[in-house]
Amino acid sequence: MMIARFDKMTTNQTLLAVAIMGLIIVSSNVLVQPQFHINAWLTWGAITYPVCFLVTDLLNRRFGPGPARRVVSIGFVFAVLVSYALADARIALASGSAFLVAQLLDIFVFDKLRNGSWWKAPFIAGWLAAIIDTFLFFAVAFAGTDVPWVTLATGDVGVKLAINAMLLAPFRILMWNLGQPRSVQA
Repeated sequence: MMIARFDKMTTNQTLLAVAIMGLIIVSSNVLVQPQFHINAWLTWGAITYPVCFLVTDLLNRRFGPGPARRVVSIGFVFAVLVSYALADARIALASGSAFLVAQLLDIFVFDKLRNGSWWKAPFIAGWLAAIIDTFLFFAVAFAGTDVPWVTLATGDVGVKLAINAMLLAPFRILMWNLGQPRSVQA
């Protein structure tokens, strides 16, 4: 039986990952607000947000689920605080809730599928997480408002799923360049 031995994540790597994650989340929270909608069924946030799953999956592949969860947890706190200052409070709350649930689901599913073909874990985990994240976010952020949230959620999830598929190529390239966990016989 092969067991993956993960590299230890340094403090600098953790801080860089948290900064990248926070930047993506905050920019997506700003870009999902009504004044930045592309049209009646799509927001700019749908284009930027899927990169979070790429970051999480690369961390999970290289360092394992524990460090990936740690970055998500720190990124969650950072992003909610900054988003609260830059975006509507309801969007910050919705984003934080959806982000935490979806990212933890992504990490769990990715870890369960990590030993299969290289593309299955990021593809399946990313699709499931994007669907959960999108509908949870839009329901919390916009239910009961004049924003056509079901239409926006449907458009956003379609774009997120397409972008998730397109991010498989960068995942593969970065996976090779960042290294993979070492396998040892058990």
